[in-house]
Amino acid sequence: MEASQKDFETAMHQVKLLKKDPGNEVKLKLYALYKQASEGPCNAPKPGIFDLINKAKWDAWNALGSLPKETARQNYVDLVASLSSSESSSQRKPGADSKQSGYETLVVTSEDSITKIMFNRPNKKNAITTQMYHEIMHALDAAGKDDSAFAVFTGNGDYYCSGNDLNNFTNVLPDEVEEKAKHFAILLRNFVDCFINFPKPLIAVVNGPAVGISVTLLGLFDIVYASDRATFHTPFSHLGQSPEGCSSYMFPKIMGSAKAAEMLIFGKKLTAREAYTQGLVSEVFPDSTFQEEVWTRLKTYSQLPPNAMKISKQLIRNVEKEKLHAINSKESSILQDRWQSDECINAIMNFFSKKAKL
Repeated sequence: MEASQKDFETAMHQVKLLKKDPGNEVKLKLYALYKQASEGPCNAPKPGIFDLINKAKWDAWNALGSLPKETARQNYVDLVASLSSSESSSQRKPGADSKQSGYETLVVTSEDSITKIMFNRPNKKNAITTQMYHEIMHALDAAGKDDSAFAVFTGNGDYYCSGNDLNNFTNVLPDEVEEKAKHFAILLRNFVDCFINFPKPLIAVVNGPAVGISVTLLGLFDIVYASDRATFHTPFSHLGQSPEGCSSYMFPKIMGSAKAAEMLIFGKKLTAREAYTQGLVSEVFPDSTFQEEVWTRLKTYSQLPPNAMKISKQLIRNVEKEKLHAINSKESSILQDRWQSDECINAIMNFFSKKAKL
């Protein structure tokens, strides 16, 4: 069966998850197939003889001749699948350790029938990098298939998560803005889809301040427990951006359109108690006893029949699954345009300028 555009996009982010360097020859082949599948036969001017890297890329792409886009797309998907399969077979056998290796920005553990996914960039307030996006998707995919009863997200350090690391949007040359915006919009859409599709109960243990996408995603969680020192902030308009994580739909549904507008349009920061009153948070605990109380309760929940919990979640969530995917796609598309706008670019530049003066 011919690979679809979604298969191609999935393969694109799977490449980022490869732990081993496949070597220059394979990387050139991947590049050439990607360009052929995206743009068709090579029509770019040949780089100069001393521009060795770009010349090698051009040669690899040009060598594909008139190979149809559809065939290049299928070949790309097949090559990535073979690389992933080869790498998986060489990894350590599961069950040897409760702590899962292979993550640099997360700590993922499995204990007491609970998979715990912890943001682990405490010195950066757990801001989400592009690498972190890929690792979270990988962790969610694994947690959806393992023997755990449910998955829990929390943060290491004082913050739960400070949202996107805005360095994701820097160091982009003017002629790269359109391509980077498209790439990141696809990444964002695939990322949020992982939360929409997660088959088991999903619980957030919000240990401190939460910002941006770490807040908007909470509408897709089944339970949200918060420390009384947690805050919830979505400063999208301040950065020339717009909501994501299906929050444009879920937040008005959870808290009403007026309260949602205060957060998503005007960037009102909520305390944990306010978030609880408005229905975004399930329960608030004193910070001094937060960890003990929450994890004692979660360990009790983890002893419930896992299939019963999974089926119950699906009954609650699946009725709107198709709608959520459509909303996620729309939000990602709008953000792709926002990231290319002068308003957004200037807002982010102003943010870094003010930060540098502190």
